[in-house]
Amino acid sequence: MILQQKEDFIFSGRNRRPPLDEVNALLSFAYTLLTSMCASALEAVGLDPYVGFFHTDRPGRKSLALDMVEELRSVMADRFVLTLINKKMVQKKGFLRKENGAVIMDDETRKTFLAAWQAKKQEMITHPFLGEKTEWGLVPFVQAMLLARYLRGDLDAYPPFFWK
Repeated sequence: MILQQKEDFIFSGRNRRPPLDEVNALLSFAYTLLTSMCASALEAVGLDPYVGFFHTDRPGRKSLALDMVEELRSVMADRFVLTLINKKMVQKKGFLRKENGAVIMDDETRKTFLAAWQAKKQEMITHPFLGEKTEWGLVPFVQAMLLARYLRGDLDAYPPFFWK
């Protein structure tokens, strides 16, 4: 799926803590931002982001937020990272390699990433279940609201977010 800069952005699999290549550094940052958005959305609708269904509950682990990230990961984070690479918004020279092999973004690349992330969050979409226009950045909140409604008995089933 990496169509541009193939020689600079090679993805042979997921690695983290620390990320060992540029693609994994971008993915880790995107997943961190998405997890924070999901946790905030869950708290906003009165749900505890630490008590999940799929991820094991552990002290300090936002299990329910991580559950929600699984639903949104491919459309909100993975596609975003591919867009940054394929539109050449980030380059290999924007990453630093530490002595332990960790690859991190430099300040300029991080600024580019965050500016593009904020712009993406403001793009309008039509929610596939509700049929209403909403910003990408509000999708975690909408899904959290739907989950809360399901858990409280207002919906017969939880409608997962399916995007084309």
